[in-house]
Amino acid sequence: MGSPESEQARWFTEELRPHEAALRAYLHRSLPAADVDDLVQESYVRVLRAHGEGAVRSAKAFLFTVARNALRDLLRRRTVADAEPITENTPLPVLEDSPGLVEGISRRQELALLGDAIRALPERCRQVFLLRKISGLPQREIAARLGISENTVETLVAKGARRCADYLRAHGVTGGGAT
Repeated sequence: MGSPESEQARWFTEELRPHEAALRAYLHRSLPAADVDDLVQESYVRVLRAHGEGAVRSAKAFLFTVARNALRDLLRRRTVADAEPITENTPLPVLEDSPGLVEGISRRQELALLGDAIRALPERCRQVFLLRKISGLPQREIAARLGISENTVETLVAKGARRCADYLRAHGVTGGGAT
């Protein structure tokens, strides 16, 4: 049996080296060419260190996992923000905690739920409801446009409003309506 160094060199040549082109292509998608060489070498060092401890079962999978983690480490180091000293007189950008802010966020969430409720309506009901409640068209015009009676328009608008209100209540919105 050969020395541990020759065994490691053999393992490197047979198990890791064949994947170098794929590894470089993988890293080129995220990094400039100059950084790829460094990251490939860093990945090899980490994998060989782990192999020396006997922790590698699948060389290719482990190599790509190590490379992905090394890439994340590199990108994380590059995105660390510069530290700026804060003095007592430095104004800090703080999110204003006022009733208007909370109500605005709540209102947007309710509107999003209303959109979901309207999308859940049957096709014809949704069409009539949108023309009446969103576009503000009179019942007579909707009836003429869709070739249905005004009574049908009135019924579908009421049905749509009721279903939207039920949908909103079921999703925790109370006190508001879809009308």
